[in-house]
Amino acid sequence: MNTNRRATVIAGALVIVGMIAGVLSVVPVLEEPRYLHLISAHERQVIVGAVSQFIMIPAYVGFALYLYPTLRMENEALSLGFLGFRLIAATFHFVGVLLLPLFLVLGQEFAHAGASDAVRLEVIGELLRMARDLVNHVALILSLGLGDLLFFAILYRSRIVPRWLSAWGLLGVVLAMSASFLVLFRLTDVVTPLYLSINAPLALQSLVLAIWLITRGFDTKALPTGHRRG
Repeated sequence: MNTNRRATVIAGALVIVGMIAGVLSVVPVLEEPRYLHLISAHERQVIVGAVSQFIMIPAYVGFALYLYPTLRMENEALSLGFLGFRLIAATFHFVGVLLLPLFLVLGQEFAHAGASDAVRLEVIGELLRMARDLVNHVALILSLGLGDLLFFAILYRSRIVPRWLSAWGLLGVVLAMSASFLVLFRLTDVVTPLYLSINAPLALQSLVLAIWLITRGFDTKALPTGHRRG
């Protein structure tokens, strides 16, 4: 297996790892209206969510790093932009990981708080939950989206994967970013049919792309001559 083929197989596998970790990073108890009353009994959910979100960092960054040598042969500026936005997104992922333990601390304080303190902690909890949504579903998604627009533009122009797959990715990214703006302006919540349905096209495209990279890889005939063998 040559270098290009190995890189696409690993990159495709990282997409699947990232998708699985993304599902496991959801913490259902935090979506409950009175989650502070429940969080102490669901500590494991929070820990699994934090670990899973941390796993997403090397998965997302690794995807860009493995494909960068090939992508830069097509367009170095766009490839650097793609990698840069992935690193920015990784920073937001890390912030999201750090926020989760704060919910456990808040839940412990709430369990021993009096009536007046409980009201104050509920306000803090709502602000913390809003901050996590803005980090995970606005800042992170927008930085990922901007990078992915560059990524799919490279793929579309170079034809190293079918153009229908690249176009699907571009459309999915635009929809996902639109969903983030809906969250930003409080027009929808995160766990709603509207938000999930808008993000569904990109999620499905990511899975198809991952399978394509693993089974088919890049079309090496479309690569510059000096880079085909890797």
